[in-house]
Amino acid sequence: MTVEYEKQGNIGIITINRPEARNAVNRAVATGIESAIDQIEEDPEVWVGILTGARTEKGYIFCAGADLKEMSTDPGGMSTKKGGFGGYVQRERTKPVIAAVDGPALAGGTELALASDLLVASRAAKFGIPEVKRNLVAAAGGLFRLPRVLPRNIALELALTGALDFPADRAYDLGWVNRLCDEGEALETAKGLAAEICANAPLAVAESRKIMIEATDQPDEVGWQMSNEGIAKMFGTEDFNEGLTAFIEKRDPIWKGR
Repeated sequence: MTVEYEKQGNIGIITINRPEARNAVNRAVATGIESAIDQIEEDPEVWVGILTGARTEKGYIFCAGADLKEMSTDPGGMSTKKGGFGGYVQRERTKPVIAAVDGPALAGGTELALASDLLVASRAAKFGIPEVKRNLVAAAGGLFRLPRVLPRNIALELALTGALDFPADRAYDLGWVNRLCDEGEALETAKGLAAEICANAPLAVAESRKIMIEATDQPDEVGWQMSNEGIAKMFGTEDFNEGLTAFIEKRDPIWKGR
């Protein structure tokens, strides 16, 4: 399958599986990722997603971006109406997704990583938006999301030079990468991070994610309103009572997501 989806406990793992094409995005990849996100969003037992790429014969690679060979014959095929490029970069989601990047994540691959909520990268990972080298523009979110996670001048340099070798360790030092690991360990490290998230109440995680994304660049009044509305939603849930009961009984809570 071009995109594989596997459920492990409360974690849904999406793997781009086109090693012969360096996991580049074509129509099948875009529709496959969209379908996998649909499964994550619709399954009440899945609380966190992970997006990664299959290993190739030449080593690890996350995604080489758009399949330029197919772009000439099927230019709209690598996007979906609901998710945009890769069926993902414009997708509205309620659950966090971690990008697990081993090896290069270039052009659209960088933009898939930017569209994720958290980023785990191995020391073999590297990023770049080289579209200017092909008289293209990084139109899948890279030009406005990259300066949100990196200093503006660094992001601008990457966009204007089209450099292909921005290393994961530098991205980690600048605060974009959440967890840095050795080559070949990105997926397992991402699973560990996902497990830390899954130890918490899934409704509260989803609401916290929503408030942080929507209120960060808004005036404080918006943040206060959304925070108050968010906590009010928690009061009427089963998991709210479970959290208090588990604290009183000095045990780990058993979350139900309702």
